[in-house]
Amino acid sequence: MLGVITGFAIILSVIFIGWLLAARKVIKSDSERLMFNRVAFYAATPALLFSSVAKSDPGTVLSPVILVIIAATAIVAAIYATVFWRNGVAEVASGAAAASYFNSVNIGLPVSIYVLGDSTYAIPVVFIQMALFTPLILGALGGNSLLSGIKTGLLSPMVVASFLGFIVAWQGWTIPEPVMAPIELLGGASIPMILMSFGASLSTSGALSDKESRPQTLLATSLKLIGMPIVAFLICLAAGLDEDTTYAAVILAALPTAQQVYNYAATFQRATNVARDTVFITTFASLPVMLVIALLFGR
Repeated sequence: MLGVITGFAIILSVIFIGWLLAARKVIKSDSERLMFNRVAFYAATPALLFSSVAKSDPGTVLSPVILVIIAATAIVAAIYATVFWRNGVAEVASGAAAASYFNSVNIGLPVSIYVLGDSTYAIPVVFIQMALFTPLILGALGGNSLLSGIKTGLLSPMVVASFLGFIVAWQGWTIPEPVMAPIELLGGASIPMILMSFGASLSTSGALSDKESRPQTLLATSLKLIGMPIVAFLICLAAGLDEDTTYAAVILAALPTAQQVYNYAATFQRATNVARDTVFITTFASLPVMLVIALLFGR
């Protein structure tokens, strides 16, 4: 579990640095803070996704674990949307994403390696999230209409980069090092920039400080930490999957909300409080949840 704890420590440390920079007025305003999100959205994160997906095994994209994750994500998002459907498309999309779109990179990867003993599922989940769910989220957040928004989402830099990376992996191409090395360097800036912006946003208001968005945050957090692992377990049980597959699916479903959810909301300035607070709470609380799951499975 040391690798998982290290992953959480890295995230929380960089969030703290962002908070400290804002508290000391190095990051002086929201416009300065949001520059981190825009650079991550349009440049660094596409580079990270392309370099990660390009090196993945495309044969695992439709494995049983991934199919369970797809179904669990859709079900949990639908539960949230059913409760808060009156709040408007953008707000519902941001909250539903916070409840179901988990961190498959900087927490998912160490969890896959050190808890499951295999990194097979982490990167395919990234591609599935980008291919299926991100266009819908971005469409709801940024489009004048849902249809035009989904079109915009499909053409967003992150989704295009994920598809290009999948094509490279599928064809078995090897990107020359002089080309791939700069892409990987740029991609390495993605997560730190998002986390620092996230930390800076906490300097002006703490988690759950906004009373109006508190019910949405609490439901999204509960669904992410408890609801999604239970849904994943029930799907595995109904499908008759073996214990190892079930364990992998349930552990992945318990991962905290992805920082990308906050990045999407911050980039479009829609429903940021729910996204930010759910990311913050689940990042702290998901580790004990995963430890309990491991204990229940006798691992």
